[in-house]
Amino acid sequence: MPSILSRAKTVLVDVPKHGKLAYCLLRDPRIPRAPKLALGAALGVIVNPLIDFPAWIPVLGEVDMLALSILAVETFIQACPEDIRREHESALQAGTSVWDRDVRDTVGAARHELGRLIVRSRSRARHRDEYESMSEVV
Repeated sequence: MPSILSRAKTVLVDVPKHGKLAYCLLRDPRIPRAPKLALGAALGVIVNPLIDFPAWIPVLGEVDMLALSILAVETFIQACPEDIRREHESALQAGTSVWDRDVRDTVGAARHELGRLIVRSRSRARHRDEYESMSEVV
C-alpha cells in the first residue's frame, strides 16, 4: 500500500505534469481522434453535475472526480503513440511545448488587456467631468 507521502507526491507533482502532457497530446494532430474523444467523453462524464457517485461508496464518494480524472488522463496518455509522447515530454522539460507557448501567449494577452483597461480607466478618470451620469440625463 502506497504511503501518504507517495500519494501526495502523485497528486502534487505527477498530476500537473501529466495534465500538461495530455494537453500537448490533445493539441497534436498526429494523435488519432479516438483517444481524444475517449478522454473528452470521460472528462465530460466527470464534470457533469447530473452524474455523481454517492458519498456512501468508499473512496469514490470522497474523491471520485480527482480519481477518475487521473485515470482518464493516464489512460489517454498510454493510448498515444510512444514516440509522440516522448517528443512532448522532452518539449515540456525544455520549456518549448505547446503548453508553455499557450501559457505564455495567454499571460501576454491578459497583460495586454489589463494594460488597456488601466489606460481606459485613467482616461475616464481624467475626463470624468465630460461624462454625464445616467441620473443627470433622466
